[in-house]
Amino acid sequence: MYYGARGVVGLVKPTYRPGVMESFIKLMPEGVGFIPLHVGVRAGTEKEFLEALAIAEKKVAKLAELGADVVVIMGAPPTMLRGYGFDTAVARDLHEKYGVPVLTATIAQVEAFKALGIRRLVGITYFKDDLNCQFAKFFQDGGFEVAAMKGLEAPFKDVGKIPPDEIYGFAKKVFLEAGGADALYMLGAGWYNLPVIEPLERDLRTTVISSIPAQVWATQKRLHLRAPVKGYGRLLEEMP
Repeated sequence: MYYGARGVVGLVKPTYRPGVMESFIKLMPEGVGFIPLHVGVRAGTEKEFLEALAIAEKKVAKLAELGADVVVIMGAPPTMLRGYGFDTAVARDLHEKYGVPVLTATIAQVEAFKALGIRRLVGITYFKDDLNCQFAKFFQDGGFEVAAMKGLEAPFKDVGKIPPDEIYGFAKKVFLEAGGADALYMLGAGWYNLPVIEPLERDLRTTVISSIPAQVWATQKRLHLRAPVKGYGRLLEEMP
């Protein structure tokens, strides 16, 4: 089956960091094509994230022109920092303006929480506490209970180098200290957390929602595909 036969996905990546796009493509079914563009976030500051959406809109316009069937604006912080509900409004406006369905990372994650019946979550990130407080508020304003939202300290440029076993240990510690939850949420696509999703679900007896699997699941829904993947958690295995 040729690439694009089952749909073409336009990817708007926030950074130039390798690994994110590769992980996304790895989890998507054969026959889907991809066109990646980049916003160019480098420092991971609030100022950069707030400016990112204006750049992302230009990328959406280009991807619509190139024939994408759906555009995924990857990266949760740019829409999270603007408050709950902003993501759905901007996705709707971009769809109307450019004629292509638009999905954001936050829309995908909230849809995944709702599809799996998640009400209480424990979150881990690789951001500092000033941003983590805003991320927690985003979900609280959406009606979710946030038991914790803690950041693993690492330079933003190096988060892709954090060993998966370090992510596992940090996630487990934060989850248990918070008293558990319906889900462990791992915010951010920059770290390589795919190998620890299934072990964390098994060991903590919870559901793990991570950025890339959530976007894969939501993108498949918009392309009217259903290709379950084992080994990366309940969301992709069950495809609710």
